[in-house]
Amino acid sequence: MNNWWVYIIQCRNKSLYTGITTDVSRRLSEHAGLERGGKNKGAKALRGKRPLVLEYSCEIGDRSEASKIEYQVKNLSKNDKEELVAGKIELYCLLQTKA
Repeated sequence: MNNWWVYIIQCRNKSLYTGITTDVSRRLSEHAGLERGGKNKGAKALRGKRPLVLEYSCEIGDRSEASKIEYQVKNLSKNDKEELVAGKIELYCLLQTKA
């Protein structure tokens, strides 16, 4: 069984995109349009916002837990996400204070 990860990508315009995956490097390549075969598997929200930089990733466990945490992270303020990326606060601490 694969472990799931929550990740945050920063776009050229400094916006932050949050997602989940079992393979962070593969998913970043898909978002960046680097995969072969001509099929764009990246998120539509990231099109035209390249270059993309992986700012944060955290191994979570199963898909259900990763989806729940992704939802919570997406609902954080940009300031809270920036503090998470900067390492000023831990993911689980941040989520507990927002619950």
